[in-house]
Amino acid sequence: MIKIAPSILSADFANLERDIQRIRTADYVHVDVMDGLFVPNITIGIPVVQSIRPTTALPLDVHLMIDRPVRYVKQFCEAGADIVTCHVESDTEENTHEALRIIHACGKRAGVVLKPGTGAEAALPFLKECDIVLIMTVEPGFGGQKFMADMMPKVAQLRAWIDEQNPACELEVDGGVDGQTCRACIDAGANVLVAGSAVYKATDIEAKIRELRG
Repeated sequence: MIKIAPSILSADFANLERDIQRIRTADYVHVDVMDGLFVPNITIGIPVVQSIRPTTALPLDVHLMIDRPVRYVKQFCEAGADIVTCHVESDTEENTHEALRIIHACGKRAGVVLKPGTGAEAALPFLKECDIVLIMTVEPGFGGQKFMADMMPKVAQLRAWIDEQNPACELEVDGGVDGQTCRACIDAGANVLVAGSAVYKATDIEAKIRELRG
């Protein structure tokens, strides 16, 4: 089954609990954490994750777009994250392995993220430790960007490697996913789709979530 993870980056932050309730038929709540250093934007952090945790039974899928995430993964897990993903570009390979270890030690699911300019092979050192791999189909930092269709071969390559090395690992795509582009992602092998604008700008959110499942 294709899973949908609406990004609350596109929600109304003044009515965040309401907007999280509006996506109750989704599978995950995608939480974009940006530090203004690793990416040129600042969004939300540990206190917000802690605040929204009681508002939903859905797993919180926390995407850390921050420098040296090994410093903070434990706090995000303790705040209520169920899945924590870290960019391979944001730290050394050694520290990324350590971040994955800490997340698992907290009893949570862990994964790595690749920017558009990062080759698929960058995920290989971590693949057997991952519960999820996230491929960015826009440059991380801002919502509402145009889908990068040229990332689909990367998604297909990761799907092949995951099937060979760690079949239980999920493959997630984030960026510009809508009712048209979702099909390309699914066909390339993604099974978790992050969608922000497409979901929160929809007149009927539940219908849009059904549509995105392909």
